[in-house]
Amino acid sequence: MIPRLSQALVSSRIRLSSEFITKCRVTTHFTPHTYFKRFNSSSSSSSSSSSPSQDQQLTDLEAQDIKYRKQRELSLRLVKIKNYGDYFPPHTHPGSTHYKKPVHDHLHKGRPVKELTAPKKKTAGRNNKGQITIRGRGGGHKQRVRLLDFHRWESGKNKVVRIEYDPNRSGHIALLENVTTGNLSYILAPQGLRSGDVVESFRQGIPQDFIEEMKRTNNGEIDDALLSARILQRGNCLPLKMLPVGSIIHNIALHPGQRAQLVRSAGTFGKILSKHPEKSRAIIKLSSGEHRFVHLDCHATLGVVSNKEHQLISWGKAGRARHRGRRPITRGVAMNANDHPHGGGRGKSKSNKFSQSKWGLKKFQKTRLRANPNVIRNRKGRMVRHK
Repeated sequence: MIPRLSQALVSSRIRLSSEFITKCRVTTHFTPHTYFKRFNSSSSSSSSSSSPSQDQQLTDLEAQDIKYRKQRELSLRLVKIKNYGDYFPPHTHPGSTHYKKPVHDHLHKGRPVKELTAPKKKTAGRNNKGQITIRGRGGGHKQRVRLLDFHRWESGKNKVVRIEYDPNRSGHIALLENVTTGNLSYILAPQGLRSGDVVESFRQGIPQDFIEEMKRTNNGEIDDALLSARILQRGNCLPLKMLPVGSIIHNIALHPGQRAQLVRSAGTFGKILSKHPEKSRAIIKLSSGEHRFVHLDCHATLGVVSNKEHQLISWGKAGRARHRGRRPITRGVAMNANDHPHGGGRGKSKSNKFSQSKWGLKKFQKTRLRANPNVIRNRKGRMVRHK
């Protein structure tokens, strides 16, 4: 009955009555099409507003159960997915059948600040001699590189002007304007940062005017709890020595005085496990599961990198991959024997050959000469022994 109902909804696009929709909702949890969901939401709101007497007859437990279900539905709707099934009938657009992309209404729709960008020259995976060094690259839309501030040396309050999309990275970026100087800069936007928020950088320590402002608001005294609450805000940049153990951080520098290099992709974060002031080092757990030493003078930003729904993207067709500069990938088994070690032979088999790359580099074998002395636990969770 339900597939026939969905076909009728798509073809005629008629609005069903609220009684029939609520009856179908009780019988099954499967919604055949997005039109069914739209009519369901509109009818449920109208039916709830039309019967206030039923809410008065509910017991406390039933009301609590309804409230819990509403909260759960709201939490599930926090991530909106752009699915072309919402706009077209099913199975009419092959390229949009499996296309899914998170919708971010807070992103800026215009162009970036041109002074904070640079032209990006396409190399199509070739070096200066024209040889292919990276396979599967070529084409793509014309892009400009956003020049992000990975140092955060400028102190003072910075107001978030807007949140923008960056085609060169998975996370979003934030345009900042310094309140005192008026300088504009781009930073990696943490999750939850919106336009109008204020972020600061404390790489050079706590400024004197900040301490005086705290004294004026607290009757000439400085409370450590209030000071830490003012400093430890999302998007603020601080040295690791000023961050407490257990802080969630991203955009971490590897060496003191250098730019941030670790934990910069969408939805990633690191965690400070412990601090060793006698060695001037801290142990940080990365998103990959790796534990490593980082100097206490290195800086980091509080929070999680934005666009954590990046993993839910499904492009739906090969054309969208070509727009992003990705060319088709040919399997080694489908090649000839002179083109790949897996090629040749009879049938779709690489016979008794060990899995290896096009140039004979075998899989599952270590190629690093020596382990990194700063790594304590590798990505697989095993302790690293240093000779």
